[in-house]
Amino acid sequence: MVDTIRILGIDPGSRITGYGILESVGSSSRYIDSGCICTESADFTERLNEIYSRVRALVIDYEPQQMAIEKVFVHRNADSALKLGQARAAAICGTFGSNLQMFEYAARAIKQAVVGRGAADKVQVQHMVKAILKLDKLPSQDEADALATAICHAHSYPLNNVLLSGSQDANGRSSRPTRSASRAAWRRTAG
Repeated sequence: MVDTIRILGIDPGSRITGYGILESVGSSSRYIDSGCICTESADFTERLNEIYSRVRALVIDYEPQQMAIEKVFVHRNADSALKLGQARAAAICGTFGSNLQMFEYAARAIKQAVVGRGAADKVQVQHMVKAILKLDKLPSQDEADALATAICHAHSYPLNNVLLSGSQDANGRSSRPTRSASRAAWRRTAG
């Protein structure tokens, strides 16, 4: 029997943080809610507090068991990456005090899981999220990114459990699976 898992997906940003909440049962996901936390204060610490408070309220209201969040990617601007990292940390801190498990995914992995290409653009992500979740309207880009993060986790989590459960030696000690073992396990579960 497959358990229902409620997942909170977060697309962090210091001005706009997207969130999406799904219920996942096996390979199917059901849309619960999504939106954006828009911070308008000129004071950066006030924006971080808003992100923290709103994520905290989401955790209290929806009681997710797991959170999936996008990893910070540093491209050119180190200052922007630092601000993004702080916004991400504020969102993570908003989950403290709950028994929520946290999982991180690279942006390319999220796009790959939803669109099938790691270099997909935001419009493609929006359209695929709408199609996968059978939404009536196109979600905003930040909402779609958060929902895509939750979808990526919903699809990855069962495989990760298979990999982790099969990665113990004869003495019950965990060992990290190799890439080839990961691929072989994926072929067994996907095929």
